[in-house]
Amino acid sequence: MALPLSRLKGSIPPLFTPFRDGAVDYDTYARLVEFQIAEGSHGVLVNGTTSEPAALTTEERNNLVSLAVEVAKGRVPVVAATGSQSIWETRILTEHAAKAGADALLIVTPYYTRPPQRGMVQYYLEVMRGLDTPWMVYHIPIRAAVSVTVDTIRELKDRSPSFVGMKHASQDLDFVTECLAAVGHDFRIFVGLEDLSFPMMAVGACGLMNAVGNLRPRPLAEMCEAVWRGDLEAAQALHHRLHGLNKAVFYDTNPTPMKYMAKRLGLIPDNEHRLPMVPPTPELERRLDAVLAEAGLLPAAAAE
Repeated sequence: MALPLSRLKGSIPPLFTPFRDGAVDYDTYARLVEFQIAEGSHGVLVNGTTSEPAALTTEERNNLVSLAVEVAKGRVPVVAATGSQSIWETRILTEHAAKAGADALLIVTPYYTRPPQRGMVQYYLEVMRGLDTPWMVYHIPIRAAVSVTVDTIRELKDRSPSFVGMKHASQDLDFVTECLAAVGHDFRIFVGLEDLSFPMMAVGACGLMNAVGNLRPRPLAEMCEAVWRGDLEAAQALHHRLHGLNKAVFYDTNPTPMKYMAKRLGLIPDNEHRLPMVPPTPELERRLDAVLAEAGLLPAAAAE
């Protein structure tokens, strides 16, 4: 494992995928990677939920990983989300990411099929067979319709030397404490829900993988750094400052609100999705404009 675990921490936003005229806008995506690095993010996550991966072809997902690695040039870690409901597609995506030079892999629990825990263990071991890139479980039961247990985490840790952590997108805060107690406090747990960013880091999560980091990278990075230096008062203040944006990201299915706000902030030229995802309604646009104005990111007059 080439990446020191000490670098796999902090704010690693899951980048959204810009489209133009139905195609992936790779030039804009490269600029988004540069934007994250310039704004102090500690890494970038490619092909997470926010990227609309279900609407991307395997080739497009692989292209985005290769592009992010090329643009980052080792300045920050690139984490590649390589999971799918198909073990064969997951294996193809995972092998490509490892070969392309991704620093770590994030593999979602196999969704829709709702496998038993023993099936998930075998699934992950097979996906990672012959590979030594550090990898993490993407635990998002609200979308995948399946959860992992502490026993599964412990077994994977015992049987896969390169298994290093988990993105935890669940309201179950106690699960973080249980996992750290079971496998050790060097286990890398990333927060996947905006409203639990500060609380989960306070009990031992090592960083954030939050969609809102597409809009405000620096405050998220600063929150992580405040926790690391023990300045919980500063971290708490940042948590409250981000509250409005954190909520707005989920006014509709992610990434619909976030891509609209990104366009309003000039981060992308087009607010375009692939079906079944669609842009926000005019009513939601007005509501999101008000949030941006309240956060000081948009002139108040522009929100009227």
